[in-house]
Amino acid sequence: MHILVTNDDGVQAPGLLALAQELRKLGKVTVFAPDRNWSASGHVKTMDRPLRAREVTLADGTTALATDGAPSDSVALALLGVVKEKIDLVVSGINPHENIGHDVTYSGTVTAAMEAVIGGVPGIAISLNSPEEFRDSPGSSTGHGVLDYDTAASVARQVAEKVMAEELPEGVLLNVNVPYLKEDELKGFMITRQGLRLYRDALDARKDPRGKPYYWIGGQFPIGVLEEGTDYGAIKAGYVSITPLQLDLTAREAMEVMKKWKWK
Repeated sequence: MHILVTNDDGVQAPGLLALAQELRKLGKVTVFAPDRNWSASGHVKTMDRPLRAREVTLADGTTALATDGAPSDSVALALLGVVKEKIDLVVSGINPHENIGHDVTYSGTVTAAMEAVIGGVPGIAISLNSPEEFRDSPGSSTGHGVLDYDTAASVARQVAEKVMAEELPEGVLLNVNVPYLKEDELKGFMITRQGLRLYRDALDARKDPRGKPYYWIGGQFPIGVLEEGTDYGAIKAGYVSITPLQLDLTAREAMEVMKKWKWK
């Protein structure tokens, strides 16, 4: 089995290394990730400039490919032929913060897995529900160096093994969120639906030295609504949350309502 590993925190992020090392137990691993942090980048495909890829050395001495593009660019480049050997599975992560609810539309971690599915390859996104002290701000990399990714990496391996054995339906990816617990403290695996994410964004308006306005989107770290059966509810109860996501975003119930509208 040949697994492509990517992320949105940059090719040197410790979560990526932990993931790659664990997935090597299943087969060959190729690491291809952005050369910088692309947190909250969403689903990006770079079309207005050339993309570059170069070989880099990771902290454990193994080699990886880094691109100046987005996480989804990394996957697209690999599947389009920059990586010559056929790829059987794409695993994106380990993100240091959970990706729940509406996060999936912002998350470079999740949209990298989406790009895999678009390319006809199974995709899995892995994120860690890290403690509050590591959350200075959305997308912050603070605390990466001391976070323990061992449990999330082991979970990723188990999910990857199951996906390759059972096969996912066409057009479906898995969004996996792991509680920040030791592996023997986990209560198990739970198949969940997307929960509700509450964003607490605030506008920070400033002026540059020439008096021209500029803006930061700041505020407190988002929280989730605790509800049974959801991604957030599962991780807060000590379960690994596995949410199947589909690329078909059609609101079918709304279609039926709109068909009753009177159109000229």
